[in-house]
Amino acid sequence: MQPTDILPHREPFLLVDEVTEVSPGKRARGRWKLRGDEWFFAGHFPDRPILPGVLMVESLAQLGAVAVLSDERYSGKLPVFGGIDKARFRRQVLPGEVLEMEVELSHMSARAGTGHGKAVVGGEAACEVDLMFVMVDL
Repeated sequence: MQPTDILPHREPFLLVDEVTEVSPGKRARGRWKLRGDEWFFAGHFPDRPILPGVLMVESLAQLGAVAVLSDERYSGKLPVFGGIDKARFRRQVLPGEVLEMEVELSHMSARAGTGHGKAVVGGEAACEVDLMFVMVDL
């Protein structure tokens, strides 16, 4: 499945390249392949490019949105951030690496939800975060 089949995000702010598994309203798995020519690497940091942690969190949130929006109960809605808790960055992510991501939704209602996201590179933990979102009308 292509992320653009479900997500409203587009370049340069689409931070999921591939969705590999979806269980609507429950979980999603996917990848973000960092080519090295992405806009943020030029300034973060010019002599040592590193993926900003906040963009790892956003990529996990986008993947979580795939799980939410795949559930027909949320047709015509858009999940937006309501909160970010317990974000932990375990490893730097560099150009050329692939971020393997998984988001598990833990609570869903008509107006909001929560989930937990994990991102790994080469089997090594890169980021973990608890996400909260609210639903808004498109």
